[in-house]
Amino acid sequence: MDKNKIQKVSDPIIRLADVHSMGVIGDPGCEGLGTYNMKVYAGALEETGRDGITLVVGDLVPAGTRHHYQTIQELTEVLAGNEVYALRGNHDTGAYTDYFGEKNYALLMEEFAVVVLDNAQRSFEEEGIELLSRVLAMEEVEQAVIAFHIPVPNHFIRNCVTEEEFARLQRAYEPWKEKVKYLLCGHVHSGFEDCVDGIPLICTGGGGAMIEDVSEDIRASDVEHHVVHFYVKDGALCHYTANLSEDCYRREREDGILKQKLKESVEGELMAHFKYMMFADRAERRGMKRIANLFRALAASEYYHARSFYSVLDRPAPFLETVETFLPGEAFEQKYFYRMLMDYAKEHEFPLAEQAYAGAAAAEKEHTMLLKEAAGMDGFSRDVIYVCPVCGYVMTGDKAPERCPVCGGPKKQYEAFTGE
Repeated sequence: MDKNKIQKVSDPIIRLADVHSMGVIGDPGCEGLGTYNMKVYAGALEETGRDGITLVVGDLVPAGTRHHYQTIQELTEVLAGNEVYALRGNHDTGAYTDYFGEKNYALLMEEFAVVVLDNAQRSFEEEGIELLSRVLAMEEVEQAVIAFHIPVPNHFIRNCVTEEEFARLQRAYEPWKEKVKYLLCGHVHSGFEDCVDGIPLICTGGGGAMIEDVSEDIRASDVEHHVVHFYVKDGALCHYTANLSEDCYRREREDGILKQKLKESVEGELMAHFKYMMFADRAERRGMKRIANLFRALAASEYYHARSFYSVLDRPAPFLETVETFLPGEAFEQKYFYRMLMDYAKEHEFPLAEQAYAGAAAAEKEHTMLLKEAAGMDGFSRDVIYVCPVCGYVMTGDKAPERCPVCGGPKKQYEAFTGE
């Protein structure tokens, strides 16, 4: 093996001395390799860096171009704390073998083995099936994990290989079934555990991709981004799932200079976003719809730039507690800050500033009320929220007033936000 963190596998059977544990990351890159997504992968690599090795169970990249493989390789080399092995996912097309080598291989560690099989096209390759039989037949292999990307049939989801394809796998391991301690897969942007053919099935796709609803039993709101650790205790192969906090990666913000520059970059991008949106409004009023459309697109681009910079700095609270963290700021603006500035503007005869602060304070009062209602998350029942595009006042309810109570803007101009 070379000294790189990302391992390019050249032999079908690899012996790893002094390796006693494995961290598993699922589906880090299939939705894109932007900073916002890669922060989760960076945190996952930090978490699995405490293990002997890391295995990524597929979909490292959104598409199999050399550019994408080079990007994920360079990022992994900097962030990984141990050797990283890859398993081919359905997004890992094209130049996969140029970067990661063999698609079917086995890792023989001190106390357990992992057999990596390619089923990215929803079928197991014959060479992988043969390798599995050969490895399980080894006397030195007493317990094993069979790893692949797309799940085998289970009790939770239908997004899996066929029963016939699973039967091929079963026939390969059946003579040594007692050695197979786990079936391991990714592909599904969530996480669950099941028992299939009497063997525990671990499905983990929470290493970067946005968590999704995958069934009535497995909702996105119930699953966190996570990794899975495999280890041996008292001679038996065990596992546990470690959830990743949304504050799972901190490296850049520990550098004082870079932290300040990232803050400045966020501010600059958001100011550009705001300026472009303002100009788009002006263009729309003059009937120049294509120009308005251009500047709204540019504004969206600047917003996503700001999101990338901010995601590196962000230290969010746990999701179910996050709404409450916004309340103090809204209450302060409404009760003190905006009122103080409104009084100053009035005293010094700045009527437009006074009007702007008065309108904002009225809206912030509604913000505070709505955030208090939403603090429990699941109990929030407002389906439609209206925003006056003239002054920003917020209204709810089935019967929105015909005119904005703050500025008098007509109902036909309200922007409606629907939660269904």
